Amino acid sequence: MSRLLDLESQNCSLKLVYTLYDALKNDPERVKLTQELTLDETRSHMGLKGTHGLFGSDEWWDSVYTRKIKLKFLSGVITSTYYAGMDSDRRHNSYELKLENGSLHLESFYANNKKDIKMYRVGRKVLIAYAQDELKKDKGRGRYSETPIEIAISYDMVPLVMKSAKSGSR
Repeated sequence: MSRLLDLESQNCSLKLVYTLYDALKNDPERVKLTQELTLDETRSHMGLKGTHGLFGSDEWWDSVYTRKIKLKFLSGVITSTYYAGMDSDRRHNSYELKLENGSLHLESFYANNKKDIKMYRVGRKVLIAYAQDELKKDKGRGRYSETPIEIAISYDMVPLVMKSAKSGSR
């Protein structure tokens, strides 16, 4: 069940294929290493700032769901899938998403269940919720890490509905 994405009001049936919460349950080392980097004062330009709790902690999750941590939502249709990286198997692991405003967004495949990777197909709608967690300061500028929190994909192909520009009044 999604806590951030609104799956019910969409023009198609969607499946929640990824939650960071489930991914972190299966990868406690990722949480440990991320938290250690946050707390490492000798690396003042690396890692998360930890303003709203240490990554993956109960306090951090509370900050996500109460939106103390900025969230970003994307919705669009997959226009292509491709291989990115240096793995030897060369299977497609990334996709191009055409957003409702016409811009393009590139993203990697995420799925808690490996069987759900097959849902990443051209023509399917994707909804993504990102946490924009503040990074440690770099030369006085605040920057953010964008971490996918939830990803849902439609079961079937859907048309891309572009938002039209509002015309001015006469």
